[in-house]
Amino acid sequence: MKSRRGSILIETAMFTPVLLLLLFGLIELAKITYTYYALQKTLFTVARYLATQQGVNFCDDTDALVAEAKAFALTGSTDASAESYIRNLTADQIQVRIERFNAATGEIGECECSPTGCDIANGGQQPDYIVVSIPDGYPFVVRIPQIPTDPILLRPRVRVPASGI
Repeated sequence: MKSRRGSILIETAMFTPVLLLLLFGLIELAKITYTYYALQKTLFTVARYLATQQGVNFCDDTDALVAEAKAFALTGSTDASAESYIRNLTADQIQVRIERFNAATGEIGECECSPTGCDIANGGQQPDYIVVSIPDGYPFVVRIPQIPTDPILLRPRVRVPASGI
């Protein structure tokens, strides 16, 4: 009887770290999934905001409407007076691109900023799509006790029609 109790104790001591590692791993996987979804939703908010606005100049990096869209998605206000919903995410990390469908090749490509392209301020046409992304990635640090890890770079990307949704 004593040997059975001892073996149960040893088996429990061997199995507990594996069980805890699985538990912490599942919790971190859930945090990664939630963070990626929150980033995706933030980028979609930027894209939708821009798609429903009139007179957005996508060829000007300092366009006020683009800055308002980023601020609105990050803080809930267009003047960026509140704190960001997602920790350590700034408007500088978010990139807005415009794309157009090429009927000759059947592909979607980046629309150039020229009078024959998508430069609306100089007589260009509206883009077909607005693409919002975090090209350098959003670093997510996995925290599992006693196990050092490198950050995982999350790179969500959203494409919406420029005519609104």
